[in-house]
Amino acid sequence: MGFPGEPPRRQPYVQPDGPEAQVPPARGEHWFDPAPQGPGTGERPAETPPYGTAPGRTSAPGTVPGPLPGARPPAPAPDASGPSAPEPPARGQKMSRGQKMWSPYDEGPRSRRPLYVVLGALAVLVAGGVGLTMLVNSDSTPSPGTAAPTRSSSAPVVPQPPGGKFGFAAARKTDPYALTLNELFPRKKVSYGGRSYLMTVRRVDKKCKDAVVGDKLQKALAAGKCTQLLRASFRDASGKIIGTVGVANLKTSAAAAKVVSAGAGKSRKEYLKALPGKDKVTKSLGSGEAFAGGWRHGHYAVMVWFQFKDGHLPKKSEVKRLNQAAFGTVDATVTPALESRSLTGKRP
Repeated sequence: MGFPGEPPRRQPYVQPDGPEAQVPPARGEHWFDPAPQGPGTGERPAETPPYGTAPGRTSAPGTVPGPLPGARPPAPAPDASGPSAPEPPARGQKMSRGQKMWSPYDEGPRSRRPLYVVLGALAVLVAGGVGLTMLVNSDSTPSPGTAAPTRSSSAPVVPQPPGGKFGFAAARKTDPYALTLNELFPRKKVSYGGRSYLMTVRRVDKKCKDAVVGDKLQKALAAGKCTQLLRASFRDASGKIIGTVGVANLKTSAAAAKVVSAGAGKSRKEYLKALPGKDKVTKSLGSGEAFAGGWRHGHYAVMVWFQFKDGHLPKKSEVKRLNQAAFGTVDATVTPALESRSLTGKRP
Protein backbone atom coordinates (compact mmCIF):
# COMPACT_ATOMS: atom_id res chain seq x y z
CA MET A 1 0.00 0.00 0.00
CA GLY A 2 0.97 3.65 -0.27
CA PHE A 3 -0.34 7.14 -0.71
CA PRO A 4 -2.85 7.91 -3.50
CA GLY A 5 -1.00 8.50 -6.72
CA GLU A 6 2.10 6.60 -5.56
CA PRO A 7 3.59 4.21 -8.19
CA PRO A 8 2.79 0.55 -7.58
CA ARG A 9 5.21 -1.38 -5.40
CA ARG A 10 7.87 -3.46 -7.13
CA GLN A 11 8.20 -7.01 -6.02
CA PRO A 12 11.23 -7.56 -3.75
CA TYR A 13 14.16 -8.44 -5.95
CA VAL A 14 17.05 -10.68 -5.21
CA GLN A 15 20.35 -8.96 -4.91
CA PRO A 16 22.76 -10.39 -7.51
CA ASP A 17 25.83 -10.01 -5.35
CA GLY A 18 27.20 -12.92 -3.44
CA PRO A 19 27.60 -16.58 -4.10
CA GLU A 20 23.92 -17.24 -3.73
CA ALA A 21 20.74 -15.25 -4.10
CA GLN A 22 19.58 -13.72 -0.87
CA VAL A 23 15.94 -12.86 -0.18
CA PRO A 24 15.21 -9.56 1.62
CA PRO A 25 13.97 -9.79 5.17
CA ALA A 26 10.35 -10.24 5.96
CA ARG A 27 7.92 -7.34 6.62
CA GLY A 28 8.85 -5.50 9.76
CA GLU A 29 12.54 -6.39 9.59
CA HIS A 30 15.22 -3.95 8.41
CA TRP A 31 18.64 -4.24 6.93
CA PHE A 32 19.66 -1.06 8.67
CA ASP A 33 18.10 0.97 11.42
CA PRO A 34 18.24 4.67 10.34
CA ALA A 35 17.27 7.70 12.39
CA PRO A 36 13.77 7.43 13.87
CA GLN A 37 11.09 8.04 11.23
CA GLY A 38 8.15 10.35 11.70
CA PRO A 39 7.08 13.98 11.28
CA GLY A 40 10.04 16.33 11.39
CA THR A 41 12.62 13.53 11.35
CA GLY A 42 12.79 12.09 7.84
CA GLU A 43 10.79 11.10 4.75
CA ARG A 44 10.46 8.16 2.49
CA PRO A 45 11.64 8.35 -1.16
CA ALA A 46 9.16 10.05 -3.44
CA GLU A 47 9.12 7.03 -5.76
CA THR A 48 10.95 3.77 -6.28
CA PRO A 49 13.36 3.99 -9.21
CA PRO A 50 13.56 1.31 -11.87
CA TYR A 51 15.74 -1.67 -11.34
CA GLY A 52 19.43 -1.02 -11.86
CA THR A 53 19.49 2.61 -10.60
CA ALA A 54 20.26 3.90 -7.16
CA PRO A 55 17.07 5.08 -5.45
CA GLY A 56 17.15 8.68 -4.26
CA ARG A 57 16.00 9.72 -0.88
CA THR A 58 14.23 13.02 -0.25
CA SER A 59 14.92 14.71 3.06
CA ALA A 60 13.15 17.62 4.66
CA PRO A 61 15.24 20.52 5.98
CA GLY A 62 16.89 19.63 9.25
CA THR A 63 16.51 15.86 8.82
CA VAL A 64 19.12 13.19 8.47
CA PRO A 65 19.01 11.42 5.07
CA GLY A 66 19.43 7.67 4.93
CA PRO A 67 22.21 6.00 2.93
CA LEU A 68 21.77 4.66 -0.57
CA PRO A 69 21.20 0.90 -0.87
CA GLY A 70 24.41 -1.03 -1.01
CA ALA A 71 26.51 1.94 0.16
CA ARG A 72 28.42 1.76 3.37
CA PRO A 73 26.84 4.30 5.73
CA PRO A 74 29.14 6.52 7.76
CA ALA A 75 29.97 5.36 11.19
CA PRO A 76 27.78 7.00 13.81
CA ALA A 77 29.43 9.32 16.28
CA PRO A 78 30.38 7.57 19.48
CA ASP A 79 27.88 8.05 22.20
CA ALA A 80 29.21 8.13 25.73
CA SER A 81 25.84 7.04 27.04
CA GLY A 82 25.83 3.62 25.32
CA PRO A 83 27.51 1.27 22.92
CA SER A 84 27.73 2.22 19.26
CA ALA A 85 25.38 0.75 16.65
CA PRO A 86 26.72 -2.31 14.82
CA GLU A 87 28.09 -1.73 11.36
CA PRO A 88 26.53 -3.48 8.36
CA PRO A 89 28.64 -6.07 6.55
CA ALA A 90 30.45 -5.25 3.33
CA ARG A 91 28.85 -5.78 -0.09
CA GLY A 92 28.35 -9.54 -0.72
CA GLN A 93 28.86 -10.43 2.96
CA LYS A 94 26.12 -12.25 4.73
CA MET A 95 24.76 -10.80 7.90
CA SER A 96 22.99 -12.25 10.84
CA ARG A 97 19.27 -12.01 11.41
CA GLY A 98 19.79 -9.63 14.29
CA GLN A 99 21.25 -6.90 12.08
CA LYS A 100 18.92 -4.38 10.42
CA MET A 101 19.37 -2.38 7.25
CA TRP A 102 17.32 0.30 5.46
CA SER A 103 15.08 -0.98 2.67
CA PRO A 104 13.23 1.01 -0.02
CA TYR A 105 10.22 -1.24 0.67
CA ASP A 106 10.13 -0.47 4.35
CA GLU A 107 6.61 0.35 5.60
CA GLY A 108 7.65 2.57 8.46
CA PRO A 109 5.72 5.71 9.53
CA ARG A 110 5.26 8.21 6.71
CA SER A 111 5.37 12.00 6.93
CA ARG A 112 2.69 14.02 5.07
CA ARG A 113 4.61 17.25 5.18
CA PRO A 114 5.58 17.16 1.46
CA LEU A 115 1.91 16.77 0.51
CA TYR A 116 0.94 19.77 2.63
CA VAL A 117 3.80 21.85 1.25
CA VAL A 118 2.85 21.03 -2.36
CA LEU A 119 -0.84 21.79 -1.81
CA GLY A 120 -0.01 25.07 -0.05
CA ALA A 121 2.35 26.18 -2.81
CA LEU A 122 -0.27 25.27 -5.44
CA ALA A 123 -2.91 27.37 -3.62
CA VAL A 124 -0.55 30.34 -3.46
CA LEU A 125 0.19 30.09 -7.18
CA VAL A 126 -3.52 29.88 -8.09
CA ALA A 127 -4.41 32.85 -5.86
CA GLY A 128 -1.54 34.88 -7.27
CA GLY A 129 -2.57 34.09 -10.86
CA VAL A 130 -6.20 35.10 -10.22
CA GLY A 131 -5.13 38.36 -8.56
CA LEU A 132 -2.73 39.18 -11.40
CA THR A 133 -5.42 38.49 -13.99
CA MET A 134 -7.88 40.80 -12.22
CA LEU A 135 -5.27 43.54 -11.94
CA VAL A 136 -4.38 43.31 -15.63
CA ASN A 137 -8.03 43.33 -16.68
CA SER A 138 -8.82 46.34 -14.52
CA ASP A 139 -5.91 48.46 -15.75
CA SER A 140 -5.64 47.32 -19.33
CA THR A 141 -6.65 49.64 -22.14
CA PRO A 142 -9.02 48.42 -24.86
CA SER A 143 -7.19 46.76 -27.72
CA PRO A 144 -7.81 47.93 -31.29
CA GLY A 145 -11.20 46.75 -32.44
CA THR A 146 -12.56 46.50 -28.90
CA ALA A 147 -15.58 48.66 -28.30
CA ALA A 148 -14.82 51.23 -25.62
CA PRO A 149 -17.46 52.03 -22.98
CA THR A 150 -19.78 54.61 -24.21
CA ARG A 151 -20.48 57.70 -22.22
CA SER A 152 -23.57 59.78 -22.29
CA SER A 153 -22.97 63.20 -23.79
CA SER A 154 -23.89 66.23 -21.66
CA ALA A 155 -23.80 68.65 -24.64
CA PRO A 156 -27.24 70.13 -25.40
CA VAL A 157 -28.90 68.79 -28.53
CA VAL A 158 -29.71 71.50 -31.06
CA PRO A 159 -33.40 71.16 -31.93
CA GLN A 160 -34.27 70.54 -35.56
CA PRO A 161 -36.35 73.31 -37.22
CA PRO A 162 -39.93 72.25 -37.92
CA GLY A 163 -39.44 73.08 -41.60
CA GLY A 164 -41.11 75.61 -43.82
CA LYS A 165 -39.95 79.04 -44.92
CA PHE A 166 -39.78 80.52 -41.41
CA GLY A 167 -38.81 77.49 -39.30
CA PHE A 168 -39.43 78.00 -35.58
CA ALA A 169 -40.62 81.57 -36.23
CA ALA A 170 -43.67 80.30 -38.14
CA ALA A 171 -45.74 80.38 -34.94
CA ARG A 172 -45.49 81.55 -31.36
CA LYS A 173 -45.89 77.91 -30.24
CA THR A 174 -42.43 77.05 -31.58
CA ASP A 175 -41.01 80.53 -30.86
CA PRO A 176 -42.49 81.41 -27.45
CA TYR A 177 -39.99 83.95 -26.12
CA ALA A 178 -40.97 87.62 -26.18
CA LEU A 179 -38.95 90.09 -28.24
CA THR A 180 -36.77 92.72 -26.55
CA LEU A 181 -35.55 96.14 -27.65
CA ASN A 182 -31.93 95.06 -27.19
CA GLU A 183 -32.58 92.07 -29.43
CA LEU A 184 -34.04 94.08 -32.32
CA PHE A 185 -32.25 97.40 -31.85
CA PRO A 186 -29.00 96.74 -29.94
CA ARG A 187 -26.89 99.64 -31.38
CA LYS A 188 -27.51 103.32 -31.98
CA LYS A 189 -25.43 103.50 -35.14
CA VAL A 190 -25.93 100.93 -37.89
CA SER A 191 -24.93 100.67 -41.53
CA TYR A 192 -26.13 98.74 -44.55
CA GLY A 193 -25.28 98.92 -48.25
CA GLY A 194 -22.65 101.60 -47.69
CA ARG A 195 -25.12 103.91 -45.90
CA SER A 196 -25.18 104.66 -42.17
CA TYR A 197 -28.16 105.40 -39.91
CA LEU A 198 -28.46 106.72 -36.37
CA MET A 199 -31.13 105.51 -33.93
CA THR A 200 -32.62 108.37 -31.90
CA VAL A 201 -35.43 106.68 -29.91
CA ARG A 202 -36.95 103.23 -29.25
CA ARG A 203 -40.05 101.94 -27.45
CA VAL A 204 -42.16 98.81 -26.80
CA ASP A 205 -45.98 98.86 -26.51
CA LYS A 206 -47.90 95.96 -24.99
CA LYS A 207 -51.15 97.44 -26.30
CA CYS A 208 -50.46 97.01 -29.97
CA LYS A 209 -53.33 99.26 -31.13
CA ASP A 210 -51.59 102.27 -29.55
CA ALA A 211 -48.70 101.94 -32.04
CA VAL A 212 -50.77 101.93 -35.28
CA VAL A 213 -53.28 104.12 -37.15
CA GLY A 214 -56.56 102.71 -38.58
CA ASP A 215 -59.48 100.62 -37.30
CA LYS A 216 -58.88 97.68 -39.64
CA LEU A 217 -55.25 97.42 -38.61
CA GLN A 218 -56.10 97.61 -34.92
CA LYS A 219 -58.74 94.87 -35.30
CA ALA A 220 -56.28 92.64 -37.19
CA LEU A 221 -53.73 93.02 -34.40
CA ALA A 222 -56.35 92.11 -31.78
CA ALA A 223 -57.59 89.10 -33.78
CA GLY A 224 -54.03 87.88 -34.22
CA LYS A 225 -53.38 87.95 -30.43
CA CYS A 226 -50.72 90.64 -30.67
CA THR A 227 -48.76 90.74 -27.40
CA GLN A 228 -46.20 93.49 -28.16
CA LEU A 229 -45.22 96.03 -30.78
CA LEU A 230 -41.65 97.35 -30.72
CA ARG A 231 -40.59 100.55 -32.53
CA ALA A 232 -37.40 102.53 -33.15
CA SER A 233 -36.75 105.74 -35.13
CA PHE A 234 -33.72 106.52 -37.35
CA ARG A 235 -32.18 109.27 -39.44
CA ASP A 236 -29.69 108.98 -42.26
CA ALA A 237 -26.19 110.56 -42.24
CA SER A 238 -27.39 113.63 -44.18
CA GLY A 239 -30.32 114.26 -41.81
CA LYS A 240 -32.75 114.55 -44.74
CA ILE A 241 -34.44 111.14 -44.45
CA ILE A 242 -36.11 109.99 -41.21
CA GLY A 243 -38.34 107.03 -40.36
CA THR A 244 -39.73 104.50 -37.87
CA VAL A 245 -39.43 100.69 -37.92
CA GLY A 246 -41.97 98.53 -36.02
CA VAL A 247 -42.37 94.77 -35.31
CA ALA A 248 -45.65 93.24 -34.06
CA ASN A 249 -45.66 89.84 -32.31
CA LEU A 250 -48.67 87.76 -33.48
CA LYS A 251 -49.79 84.21 -32.68
CA THR A 252 -49.37 82.68 -36.15
CA SER A 253 -47.94 83.46 -39.55
CA ALA A 254 -51.45 83.67 -40.99
CA ALA A 255 -52.37 86.33 -38.43
CA ALA A 256 -49.27 88.35 -39.38
CA ALA A 257 -50.29 88.21 -43.05
CA LYS A 258 -53.71 89.68 -42.22
CA VAL A 259 -52.08 92.52 -40.30
CA VAL A 260 -49.85 93.39 -43.27
CA SER A 261 -52.77 93.41 -45.72
CA ALA A 262 -55.14 95.40 -43.48
CA GLY A 263 -55.98 98.76 -45.14
CA ALA A 264 -53.60 98.21 -48.05
CA GLY A 265 -54.20 100.17 -51.23
CA LYS A 266 -52.86 102.88 -53.49
CA SER A 267 -53.65 105.50 -50.89
CA ARG A 268 -52.90 103.77 -47.61
CA LYS A 269 -54.88 104.84 -44.59
CA GLU A 270 -53.80 101.99 -42.21
CA TYR A 271 -50.16 102.22 -41.18
CA LEU A 272 -47.56 102.16 -38.44
CA LYS A 273 -47.61 105.23 -36.24
CA ALA A 274 -44.36 107.21 -36.48
CA LEU A 275 -42.37 107.55 -33.26
CA PRO A 276 -40.91 111.09 -32.93
CA GLY A 277 -37.54 111.55 -31.28
CA LYS A 278 -36.34 114.31 -28.99
CA ASP A 279 -33.60 115.48 -31.37
CA LYS A 280 -34.08 118.31 -33.89
CA VAL A 281 -34.18 115.93 -36.88
CA THR A 282 -36.58 113.12 -35.86
CA LYS A 283 -38.90 115.19 -33.68
CA SER A 284 -40.88 116.04 -36.84
CA LEU A 285 -41.64 112.38 -37.62
CA GLY A 286 -45.33 111.82 -38.54
CA SER A 287 -45.97 115.19 -40.18
CA GLY A 288 -46.13 115.23 -43.97
CA GLU A 289 -46.17 112.57 -46.70
CA ALA A 290 -44.40 109.24 -46.19
CA PHE A 291 -43.68 105.81 -47.66
CA ALA A 292 -45.60 103.28 -45.49
CA GLY A 293 -45.93 99.54 -45.82
CA GLY A 294 -45.05 96.17 -44.31
CA TRP A 295 -44.38 92.44 -44.75
CA ARG A 296 -44.35 89.36 -42.58
CA HIS A 297 -41.56 87.18 -41.19
CA GLY A 298 -43.27 84.13 -39.71
CA HIS A 299 -45.60 85.20 -36.92
CA TYR A 300 -44.07 88.70 -36.90
CA ALA A 301 -45.42 91.65 -38.91
CA VAL A 302 -42.71 94.13 -39.92
CA MET A 303 -43.97 97.65 -40.65
CA VAL A 304 -42.20 100.86 -41.73
CA TRP A 305 -42.85 104.61 -42.01
CA PHE A 306 -40.21 106.70 -43.86
CA GLN A 307 -40.36 110.33 -45.03
CA PHE A 308 -38.27 113.35 -45.85
CA LYS A 309 -37.54 115.65 -42.95
CA ASP A 310 -39.54 118.53 -44.44
CA GLY A 311 -42.52 116.20 -45.15
CA HIS A 312 -42.88 116.97 -48.86
CA LEU A 313 -44.57 114.52 -51.24
CA PRO A 314 -41.77 112.41 -52.73
CA LYS A 315 -41.38 112.08 -56.46
CA LYS A 316 -40.95 108.67 -58.11
CA SER A 317 -37.18 109.10 -58.09
CA GLU A 318 -37.27 110.07 -54.39
CA VAL A 319 -39.41 107.08 -53.43
CA LYS A 320 -36.45 104.85 -54.27
CA ARG A 321 -34.31 106.71 -51.71
CA LEU A 322 -36.98 106.19 -49.06
CA ASN A 323 -37.17 102.49 -49.90
CA GLN A 324 -33.40 102.12 -49.58
CA ALA A 325 -33.44 103.80 -46.16
CA ALA A 326 -36.37 101.67 -44.92
CA PHE A 327 -34.97 98.31 -46.07
CA GLY A 328 -31.44 99.28 -45.03
CA THR A 329 -32.36 100.00 -41.40
CA VAL A 330 -34.53 96.86 -41.18
CA ASP A 331 -31.83 94.59 -42.62
CA ALA A 332 -29.24 96.09 -40.26
CA THR A 333 -31.37 95.57 -37.13
CA VAL A 334 -34.56 93.47 -37.28
CA THR A 335 -33.79 90.92 -39.99
CA PRO A 336 -30.77 89.20 -38.29
CA ALA A 337 -32.72 88.82 -35.03
CA LEU A 338 -35.78 87.29 -36.70
CA GLU A 339 -33.69 84.95 -38.85
CA SER A 340 -32.03 83.69 -35.67
CA ARG A 341 -35.49 83.03 -34.25
CA SER A 342 -36.32 80.98 -37.34
CA LEU A 343 -33.30 78.74 -36.73
CA THR A 344 -33.49 78.27 -32.95
CA GLY A 345 -36.82 79.56 -31.65
CA LYS A 346 -34.85 81.52 -29.02
CA ARG A 347 -33.30 84.91 -28.54
CA PRO A 348 -29.96 85.30 -30.34
